Amino acid sequence: MALDALFKGRFCCFPKDPLNDVETWSESVDKVLGCKAGQIAFREFLKSEYSEENILFWLACEDYKKIKTVPEMISSANRIYSEFVHSEAPRQINIDCTTRENITKNISQPTLTSFDTAQKLVYSLMARDCYPRFLKSDIYQGLLRKADSR
Repeated sequence: MALDALFKGRFCCFPKDPLNDVETWSESVDKVLGCKAGQIAFREFLKSEYSEENILFWLACEDYKKIKTVPEMISSANRIYSEFVHSEAPRQINIDCTTRENITKNISQPTLTSFDTAQKLVYSLMARDCYPRFLKSDIYQGLLRKADSR
């Protein structure tokens, strides 16, 4: 994928160039996940590895924790559950049986922490396995070169 295509049209509202932070992404997975450009690049990388569900779940959990109303929490919890956690989910995340069972058991009465254990597991998987490969990937290396050439 061409690097320009990776970010085309995604940053029209940003106050600064999204490539300014590329060098800092090698410091930690948190630096990647902490900025929109990093999320997009990492998602594109995970898509190439057929594990895009990890970042999508992690981001959904981040949004979920910001919910202010019970009806919205219930609706969002059910969406996250059916998309990522349920044993037949289209984007099923790789979590242990106990964590999956605990979420299933409590999904009828969700709380803002309902997905915390699963989110931590997915974060660890991304940090330990995916992130080191991302740093070596053509996507990241290409963005580094592009940022350096400016």
